[in-house]
Amino acid sequence: MKNIFIAMLLIICSMVNAQNLKSFQFYNQKGNALTTEKLVKELAEYDVVFFGENHNSSINHWLQLKIAQALFEKKNGQIILGAEMFERDNQSQLNQYLEGKIDAKTFKDSARLWNNFTTDYKPLLDFAKDKKLKFIATNIPRKYASQTAKEGLESLNKLSEKEKSYIAQLPIKVTLETPGYPEMKTMMGEHAEGTKVMNFISAQAVKDATMAESILKNFESGKTFIHYNGNFHSKEFGGIYWYIKQKNPNLRMAVISVFESEDSELKVPEKEYIPTDFNLIIPADMTKTY
Repeated sequence: MKNIFIAMLLIICSMVNAQNLKSFQFYNQKGNALTTEKLVKELAEYDVVFFGENHNSSINHWLQLKIAQALFEKKNGQIILGAEMFERDNQSQLNQYLEGKIDAKTFKDSARLWNNFTTDYKPLLDFAKDKKLKFIATNIPRKYASQTAKEGLESLNKLSEKEKSYIAQLPIKVTLETPGYPEMKTMMGEHAEGTKVMNFISAQAVKDATMAESILKNFESGKTFIHYNGNFHSKEFGGIYWYIKQKNPNLRMAVISVFESEDSELKVPEKEYIPTDFNLIIPADMTKTY
C-alpha cells in the first residue's frame, strides 16, 4: 500500500510539473506572441512608450522595472521615465530623492505618494536614481482634478498663475471623440445629470491633458520616454496618447495595454479585447499588492 501511495504521489507531482505555468505573455497588435527581447527591440524605436498597468498587479510592476532596465541597456542609457503616480508640484521633492539629498522616509513625508509606493514604484525610482535618469512627475495635483469633478473645468480659470503651472495650458478641449470617454459616460449611467457627467469626464481629461503636456515638455529627441499610467489613461489609443497626438502627431508612440486572463496558456482573450501596439496578458489570479 505504501508503495502504491508513493507511486501515485510521484504521478501527481509529475503532472503538476508538466503544466506550462505562465506568469505573463506579450502580444503585438496582430496577435502574435512576442518575447521580451523582441518587445524591447521594437520599443527602442519609439519616442514615447505608454506602459499601462493594473495598479495592484505585482507582475505588472515587476515587468515595468525589467523592461526599463532592458531598454536602458538597449539604448545606451537614452531613456527618460515618467509616471501618473507623481504630481507636478512634487517634482522638487522627487528630484531631491533622485539626487540623494533626501532619504525615502523624508520623500514619503513631503510628497503625496500612493499607498503602494514602496512595493510598486520605489524600485523604478531607485533604478532611475542609480542610473542618474530623469524621472518626471507628470500628473495634475489631485485637488485640482477633484475640483474639476465638482465644479467643472471652468473653475480652474480662477486659480493663480502658479497653480495653473501645475495644469495643462487652459482651455483644455474635452470631447467624447476621445477613445475611452464614451465608456466613462456609460459607466455613469443613463440617469446621471448631463453637467455631472461632463464634469466627471473633464476631471479625467485634465489629468490626461496635463500628463500629455508634461511628456511633451520633457521629451528629448533620440531618447525614449517611458510613461507609467493606469491602463485606462492610454487604452485604445485614447487619454494621454490622444492629447499628445493633437499637439505633435509626428511623435512615434507605442501603447502597452494590460489584460487579465483565466486561461493558463495566457492566449489572447476572445472577449473585451481591443489590442493596442503591444498587449500584456497576465493571470487573473496573479498576486495583488493590495
